Amino acid sequence: MPVFSALSTEVATAYRTGGLDAFGNPPERKISDGGANPCRHCLRDIPEGAEMLVLAHKPFAGTHPYAEVGPIFLCADACSRGGGDVLPEILTTSPDYLIKGYSSEDRIVYGTGVVSPTPELEDRLDAIFANPDVAYIHVRSARNNCYQARVDRSA
Repeated sequence: MPVFSALSTEVATAYRTGGLDAFGNPPERKISDGGANPCRHCLRDIPEGAEMLVLAHKPFAGTHPYAEVGPIFLCADACSRGGGDVLPEILTTSPDYLIKGYSSEDRIVYGTGVVSPTPELEDRLDAIFANPDVAYIHVRSARNNCYQARVDRSA
């Protein structure tokens, strides 16, 4: 079973306390409409009427050709970090997701990218991890390319 990882609490706290996003901008504050506003820290949808942050995030340590940047949402108030070996709530609400494997050098492993129907997601993750060159997988929105979560091999 793969292990799902949310943004670290340190990263989420930095954004919540005025840290700048991947483009050097402060996160925007918005009110959730209750639909399709997945928090990348608790890995749950942000409830309708709750304040949220919208910002550009780069889930890579460095800059290189494969270091994609995209919009994400975060609960504006502190929330518990999600993750573990159970499919997170935010990965059950769309009909499909874009998944792709990355090497230990943070490069896309070609041939691993696929748009997976949600019911097949865990099987597709396992199939990508069958490639020994894959160190981890990113799950993204199939429609907007927004980063959702990181997936690692189980221990």
